[in-house]
Amino acid sequence: MTNLFLFLSAVITSVSSPDGKLKVDLSFPQSSYTVSYEGKTMLDDSPLGLVADWADFSGNLSLVSSETGRIDNNYSLDRCKTANVHYLANTLVADVQNAEGQRLQIEFRVSNNDIAFRYVFPKVKGTVGTRIMEECTGYRFPEGTTTFLCPQSKAMIGWKRSKPSYEEEYKADAPMDERSRYGKGYTFPCLFHVGDGWVLLSETGVDSRYCASHLSDYRDGLYRIAFPMPEENNGNGTVEPAFAMPGATPWRTITVGSSLKPIVETTAPWDNVEPLYQPSQEYRYGRSTWSWIVWQDDSMNWDDQITFIDLAAEMGYEYILVDAGWDKQIGYERMPELIRYAQSRKVDVFLWYSSSGYWNDIVQSPVNRMDNSIIRKREMAWMKSLGVKGIKVDFWGGDKQETMRLYEQVLSDANDYGLMVIFHGCTLPRGWERMYPNYVGSEAVLASENLIFEQHFCDQEGFNACLHPFIRNTVGCMEFGGCILNSRLHKSNSKGNVRKTSVGFQLATQIIFQNPIQNVAITPNNLSDAPAEAIEFLRNLPTAWDETVFIDGYPGKSITLKRRHGSKWYTAHLDAASGDGWVKVSE
Repeated sequence: MTNLFLFLSAVITSVSSPDGKLKVDLSFPQSSYTVSYEGKTMLDDSPLGLVADWADFSGNLSLVSSETGRIDNNYSLDRCKTANVHYLANTLVADVQNAEGQRLQIEFRVSNNDIAFRYVFPKVKGTVGTRIMEECTGYRFPEGTTTFLCPQSKAMIGWKRSKPSYEEEYKADAPMDERSRYGKGYTFPCLFHVGDGWVLLSETGVDSRYCASHLSDYRDGLYRIAFPMPEENNGNGTVEPAFAMPGATPWRTITVGSSLKPIVETTAPWDNVEPLYQPSQEYRYGRSTWSWIVWQDDSMNWDDQITFIDLAAEMGYEYILVDAGWDKQIGYERMPELIRYAQSRKVDVFLWYSSSGYWNDIVQSPVNRMDNSIIRKREMAWMKSLGVKGIKVDFWGGDKQETMRLYEQVLSDANDYGLMVIFHGCTLPRGWERMYPNYVGSEAVLASENLIFEQHFCDQEGFNACLHPFIRNTVGCMEFGGCILNSRLHKSNSKGNVRKTSVGFQLATQIIFQNPIQNVAITPNNLSDAPAEAIEFLRNLPTAWDETVFIDGYPGKSITLKRRHGSKWYTAHLDAASGDGWVKVSE
């Protein structure tokens, strides 16, 4: 499984997967690693290391010792692509030192198709904490590799200066040396076609003790880990993360396969993280109506929300999402009555909030409720008293450690008050389904709202939908909010952007796009103008899965997969070129 040997003055230490197909070689003092699968190179000599404020581990590291081990772990997930996971991996911990004798550990875990690695700091005499000034981790792919990447946006651009929000457009099968749209690199996850194999890069285990990272542009033959931009969140917070020692960085993950099956089915985001707190209650997942997606801002009034509560009740849905502007167009004083009405129809309520109010120019309200602990807890206590079940928190605009702290604070406080949390206009979840028991999904994708905004996105819907199962939705819940049955994206269903995909396509996305709370974009008129079998299917739509199996497809072209809920299998297919799709249900 592992070995340690000398080769041309380099010290090589290796670890292989339990089935022996996936192998990682670490080389010192070059401070690099390579990845091979079934004997084929997937990553060539790629740099390891980092620079802390008190020590430089950026290269020329000598191997002090190498320890191997094995992980055999079973765990459960209640809101992802699979319910039960058996994680079997071989481990390698390389204890290294720099020229000054300062120590660092590099920890690798290798399962049959997944690699996770991180940097671990021991306790250092006289030094309490560490600030990471730069991470030198890189990824050097063989020549001819093509990419499926989403560009990292510039900071403080877009709607009300709220970017980056992981909502840029992908390019498929692009060459590595093509510069990203903004010159700021790429958001995780990142998919690469390496010869006749595939590699997916991402990260997991990011919490309040680190920043979220992304990939740099391709320079000098490789991609590197990049920290957030100084301008993010209007300049609030540092770029460099810091934490106490002993401590560790988040896990960098690499999923490798000779086909796309391991990519789509990976459990790498959850294999090496643990719950950070216990749920305050049992959380219930399900389906929801929301008026905003088609009827837009003006619908956040009493009468329209009553209409959508009734629609949820008619469909047998568990929830309604009352979106931005409810505090002004309905008012705090009338919300108890609205919520009581919903509960009388056996429908529970999610409420929308802005994440803040001072790091962007967002005017959608409520604002200035979620960023302050005193106000946030008071607001959450009010919601708990009314029986509100969850919140949707929007417009984040940054990946700094300061922002990761706020994500965690919102989640932790919400759990104290029995609230589930959806994030929108936000970062990618990084193992959060297992880390935070009341977390139920993030947008972090070019989602359904963009179909309303521009015809271009309707025209590209087939292409984009056939990317997400291979990239974004592989590593975390994706709050897409789709299944639009109107032929025109407007309240009247007679004007506005034209939907270019079939009803079958829309239904199939509800299986292919995974999120435990599905905010379904149906409108009241669909009960009479949509096919009866489509409405019946949506009445019985599951949102949590026991098993997911990839069947066939290619990113941006098509996807066929099946998911099991209980004893029923749901097989779904999307085709980008035709805009058509289908779902089959079987026992």
